[in-house]
Amino acid sequence: MRKLAIGTALSGALALAGLAAPAASAAGTPDLKFSGVTVNNGKPVVVGATKAVSVPVSYTLTRPKNLVIDQEKTLQAVMLYRGTLRSLDNDLGPDTPPTCKTTATTDTTVTESCTEKIAAAPDQSLYEAADAGTWKAAGVFAHSDGSVSDDYLHSENDVTMWGNLASVKVQRAAQLTADAAPEPVKKGRTLTVRGKLTRADWATGRNTGYKGQKAVLQFKADGGAYTNVKTLTSGTGGALSTTVKAAKSGTYRFVFAGTATTAAKTSAGDHVTVK
Repeated sequence: MRKLAIGTALSGALALAGLAAPAASAAGTPDLKFSGVTVNNGKPVVVGATKAVSVPVSYTLTRPKNLVIDQEKTLQAVMLYRGTLRSLDNDLGPDTPPTCKTTATTDTTVTESCTEKIAAAPDQSLYEAADAGTWKAAGVFAHSDGSVSDDYLHSENDVTMWGNLASVKVQRAAQLTADAAPEPVKKGRTLTVRGKLTRADWATGRNTGYKGQKAVLQFKADGGAYTNVKTLTSGTGGALSTTVKAAKSGTYRFVFAGTATTAAKTSAGDHVTVK
């Protein structure tokens, strides 16, 4: 099982708790409520081959007024996970404690607006193709306590999780190119438009060809708007290639609509002058 990235104290508490069966605290399960969890402002998390992406998370936390959360021995956070809480396939958590601001109080409770940032890093927290897809959010409360000396050790670690609070897609970033030739070209002659569709491979830290995917060739005449010309299917290494008749000066580009695991991408346009 991979190490949770929620911070040293919490990851240690989770590891000692075993994760498969989170324990209640000595005083019973804490009466916490995580609500309004929003991950990445409701948008998919798109991660390239090498650079980590900082994912904003916001939520409302309601806790007992007498429960002190110091983010050291007693702490709370939201984590992202694949699988189930009983059997985690992978998890992502904040590297620094959440920031919370009190918004309301009663005689017995405190309500706080909390924000945190979770790092999604290729080859560190994202390792394999299965990491592209739908992840869920869980609220986490952990308490770690004990004492240690040269001749004595006592440790208590309790964890409670509330799962399936929200969901977010984590997708591989795509790259797409377009090149039309020859340039310039005589009117009525044949133009060849080539491109390449690739996507991030988190395990290797590079982009690899994305074969068998639909991409639309679009054309925009000078002063006009883009219109669809034809649909192609990427071949070996993500290669795209087709021919068109040169009628007007303008710009060609490819558009990939994306899949559940790979983000959409539009190539830069390539302008061709027709004489």
